[in-house]
Amino acid sequence: VQLQASGGGLVQAGESLRLTCAASGSVFSRNDMAWYRQAPGMQRDFVASITSRDTTNYADSMKGRFTISRDNAKNTVYLQMNSLKPEDTAVYYCLAIMASGSTSWGQGTQVTVSS
Repeated sequence: VQLQASGGGLVQAGESLRLTCAASGSVFSRNDMAWYRQAPGMQRDFVASITSRDTTNYADSMKGRFTISRDNAKNTVYLQMNSLKPEDTAVYYCLAIMASGSTSWGQGTQVTVSS
């Protein structure tokens, strides 16, 4: 599966962004999807996930601020990010987990939050 992430940018603290990850090359509705992020010099960390049955999970620091959703008709997963903080600055990556267990990463989109 190929993943194309977009929607990143430069915003001020307290503002919102919506990231989009468009998938192709697989039966999207069967995939679990996730977002991760990686700040400079740091490991890649889990942000949120959504299963093929729309069960969602969030990292503790994102609960209440971020919302993951999917549109199977558009082969797309979204990450709505509200009340952004400077510490949310990172490259955000989407991940597809296929029913077979194989995975695929997107190329990442930069999110920068100024204080």
